[in-house]
Amino acid sequence: MNIYLDNAATTPIDPLVVEAMVPILKENFGNPSSIHADGRVARSIIEKARKSVAAHFNASPAEFFFTSGGTEADNMVLRCAVEDLDVKHIITSPLEHHAVLHTAEELAENFNVKLSLVKVDKKGKVDLEHLESLLQTDDKTLVSLMHANNEIATRLPLKEVGELCAKYEAYFHSDTVQTMGHYAFDFSDLNLHFATCAAHKFHGPKGVGFLYINHEVSINPLITGGAQERNMRAGTENIYGIVGLTKALELAYLNLEGHQKHIQSLKSYMINKLKEAIPGVSFNGDSESEDSLYTVLSVCFPSSDMDEMFLYNLDIEGISASGGSACSSGSNQGSHVLQAIDVPMDRPSVRFSFGRFNRIADIDKCIEVLQRIYNSDN
Repeated sequence: MNIYLDNAATTPIDPLVVEAMVPILKENFGNPSSIHADGRVARSIIEKARKSVAAHFNASPAEFFFTSGGTEADNMVLRCAVEDLDVKHIITSPLEHHAVLHTAEELAENFNVKLSLVKVDKKGKVDLEHLESLLQTDDKTLVSLMHANNEIATRLPLKEVGELCAKYEAYFHSDTVQTMGHYAFDFSDLNLHFATCAAHKFHGPKGVGFLYINHEVSINPLITGGAQERNMRAGTENIYGIVGLTKALELAYLNLEGHQKHIQSLKSYMINKLKEAIPGVSFNGDSESEDSLYTVLSVCFPSSDMDEMFLYNLDIEGISASGGSACSSGSNQGSHVLQAIDVPMDRPSVRFSFGRFNRIADIDKCIEVLQRIYNSDN
């Protein structure tokens, strides 16, 4: 039986989410932009979903725009900030998801935008003093920093960074793809102008997410050609995906504390078992801290003759894990995140990530496989 420990890449869809989506697929096929009855029903389903989503974050439904996922939403924030908000300076970190980092680099190269990378320590934590020094500029600035790193589990002090941005009148965007559905947010209490979400990170469907845009900010659409999403995102809405996202979010927040305790217990258990089973094992970034993203554990294993085959051997044994972000799979380059915090690249690093459907037995099986791999090498 396969053991799935790659929930940071994507999560298995909750059967209750599928159950919510099926009637939409079968019966509510109307185009939400059509004025006839079928279209009006579809439109009402989307607007009901928008209200439900907004209620989880103490925000207005008018501040949420459905997208194809986190990458589109991140691109929309950065590109529209430069084009519509006259942003001349982007501050981000070397640890960001490539949806942010590559986009910021492109904007710097092609649109005369200054790009600053805030310093991070060996655990991947942002140097807030350096961030404040970078904010001391006359240029209109956008700060884009992820809430929690998808590879090394390091979390950003969201409220503190928001207060710094407010002090220097900078826009603040946080890629919250890894934390949406896993932590509670009160957007009314955060100086946050933009936040992004992808449903498939919390047991929802792929291909749908949202962008939160604070009501104080006004930008133009990135995708044009239609008046959908109140003229903010052209293209017929993914109605069944939106319903799936909404149901997944509802289930995530229905018992958030219980999910947190369960998944954190799995992570803590695996840390202890790894220390017992494999001498010389260590943990990358802030993975071992109780304040880190509880769904992610980045493990640096002792070097051996089978380093290059490590993930392959795990896969053969029925363990699904990754060497870093799944978005970079197929690349022959190592993780830019691990390189940025000086993790030894001559040792294999594996990201294990957990979801609410995992159990202790999954961890025990994984530890057994890891021991067998190392014993066979020795």
